[in-house]
Amino acid sequence: MTYEKIVLVTRKTRFQELVERFNTKGQAKFYIEHAGGDFSDYEREDAVYRSCLDTLHKDLVVGLKIHVMDRSLVPTCVFTEKDIIVTVGQDGLVANCAKYVGGQPIVAVNPDPERFDGVLLPFKATDAQRVVGKLLFGLAKVKEITLAQATLNDGQRLLAFNDLFIGARTHVSARYKIQISKNSEAQSSSGIIVSTGAGSTGWLSSVFNMANGITHFTGGKPGSVLRMDWEDRRLFFAVREPFASKHSKTGIVSGLIDSGEELVLESLMPSDGVIFSDGVEADFLKFTSGFTARIRTADQKACLVMGN
Repeated sequence: MTYEKIVLVTRKTRFQELVERFNTKGQAKFYIEHAGGDFSDYEREDAVYRSCLDTLHKDLVVGLKIHVMDRSLVPTCVFTEKDIIVTVGQDGLVANCAKYVGGQPIVAVNPDPERFDGVLLPFKATDAQRVVGKLLFGLAKVKEITLAQATLNDGQRLLAFNDLFIGARTHVSARYKIQISKNSEAQSSSGIIVSTGAGSTGWLSSVFNMANGITHFTGGKPGSVLRMDWEDRRLFFAVREPFASKHSKTGIVSGLIDSGEELVLESLMPSDGVIFSDGVEADFLKFTSGFTARIRTADQKACLVMGN
């Protein structure tokens, strides 16, 4: 593959967001310190991030065009097969970029290893030149990661790197019909989480933690926590807090969606039903009465460049 451009995806630091919110650094500092916070921590984080960007701007001069883009512009950008994506931020930045860049390789840089664990961030800024060089010569190790997909009956589609949430926008019960294989029922719950292998250590793990904690409290035997490989072509779904009544059942509360299989959901919510992915509530599909969602493994995969 011949690459022509590096797309460097950045994010605003907490310091930058505070200054934007309060118009000046002084006002932002007064607000944080008046609330008992440590403003210097925001400044240190910002300084480390800027230093990381300076290193990347210097080291990534490898004969390709460099296009710097804020994360907010990623959903509207048209990426091509000649792009290399370099993300500079936490794990969530990788997850949210992966849905939009197609099969292009993602070099995920941890801007502050002392601050961020970075499960999806195998590289430091000083590694970027070497890793991009390997990509140019076809020597980089790339892992293909399974994505989830929600498709509505009007053709709208949403991808997820970690997980999909299907439910109500506000803290009220979600109403819907659920079908997996030949089993179906009407349900009322706090919504459904559908997780990929990459997401099985995230939001989904909290569901298992809650279930195990309740089981232990009631004297039962806690089960194991689900872990799936990132390349696993299955998805796992869990219904949050299903409520049993004359009109809602609890027979289908969790399970695997095999590759080629679909979880079908029909909304029974006249308003406020939504589907969003990877925790980004602002980027959602409306899921109200009249909409049917089909959840399955996406054909598209994310390509994350791995370390040695």
